[in-house]
Amino acid sequence: MNKPFGMLAELTYACPLHCPYCSNPLNLADYREELTMAEWQRVMMEARSLGVLQLHLSGGEPLQRRDLVELVASARELGLYTNLITSALGLSPRRAEQLKTAGLDHVQISIQADEPALSDRIAGTPSYGHKIAAVRLVKELGWPLTLNVVLHRHNIDRIGSILDLAEELGADRIELANTQYYGWAWYNRAALLPSRVQLDQAEAVVRAARQRLERKMQIIYVVPDYYSRYPKPCMGGWGQQQLTVTPNGDVLPCPAAHALKLPRATVREHSLAWIWEESPLFQRFRGTEWMPEPCRSCERREVDFGGCRCQAFQLTGDAARTDPVCHLSPDHRLVAGAVEAANAGAEAIAPERLVPRASTDRRVETTAMYLPLHKSRRFPHRDDKSNGHYSPTGHVEFQGKSPDDVP
Repeated sequence: MNKPFGMLAELTYACPLHCPYCSNPLNLADYREELTMAEWQRVMMEARSLGVLQLHLSGGEPLQRRDLVELVASARELGLYTNLITSALGLSPRRAEQLKTAGLDHVQISIQADEPALSDRIAGTPSYGHKIAAVRLVKELGWPLTLNVVLHRHNIDRIGSILDLAEELGADRIELANTQYYGWAWYNRAALLPSRVQLDQAEAVVRAARQRLERKMQIIYVVPDYYSRYPKPCMGGWGQQQLTVTPNGDVLPCPAAHALKLPRATVREHSLAWIWEESPLFQRFRGTEWMPEPCRSCERREVDFGGCRCQAFQLTGDAARTDPVCHLSPDHRLVAGAVEAANAGAEAIAPERLVPRASTDRRVETTAMYLPLHKSRRFPHRDDKSNGHYSPTGHVEFQGKSPDDVP
């Protein structure tokens, strides 16, 4: 059995942004009992013993954990390579210096677009200026910098300008990843899925930029699943290379697997080694024995591993089905229909009309100021008795009164 080399630590689902493609769970209230500092330290120790080398600190917004600096220092002591995946809201000069001293190795900052007004509309809150200031701060402190951009119908036409901005800011690497349709992105799929013309134009821009910037900036471009003939391998194979730990301690083979109807595995009840090696959750889709036809007899079965289990579940309700992205899947019509609609020439929905991620903001320290709580968007069908569980027409807030309220 392979050992995992990477662990995604989703420290919190609190976040000041409202991105309409967020892949965090819809039922955020189930994750309010976050792991303590001591629990995360134990998880990191067990991960290191299991073979993990890279620790990716994410969320939500990881900077909304007040103990983030201490977590980074603990990871450093264990010899883990640490990578902060952040919106950068909360990365003040003081906090950045502390993280640098603690031994943080790498920073990834998300941007929504190169144009301030569009970026802020997509993010659902004024954030572009803070992000650019944080990028410059990261470069001043000498960190390797990756810019993350989620591509969709509303920003893919600006991919050339986005690459120009990345070059201007001195990014070492940029990840241009087309939207994965889970979580909030699923509800916004019709408004987010780009057309074939948009994709062809974007790919041409990326090819030219790669040639021009070959020795200056690494450009990662991830083609959208819906336009592929074959699916991508699920995390290099289910339970083969990486694992995710959610804010409340659930352990998953990939970040989207929280939606699957499979037995739960949590670090509050089991060791990380047992979960990886023996738990029904991680065993369920390992190897090829579980595969149905046409996967079972396909020569690509150990190339793409049947595709994405979470995508199969999202589209068909059955995680064991062949990924409908595959042109050989009996359910391929579910993807083909969405692609046909995206190319039908209908006018794109304006960004401000997308269903935004629910508000889970806490006040955080930024590069220039304390960002106040975002004024929540309220929708007609909010259920105030839901204890935080919400549908796309509701919202929940985790409110704080100052930067010191961040747990």
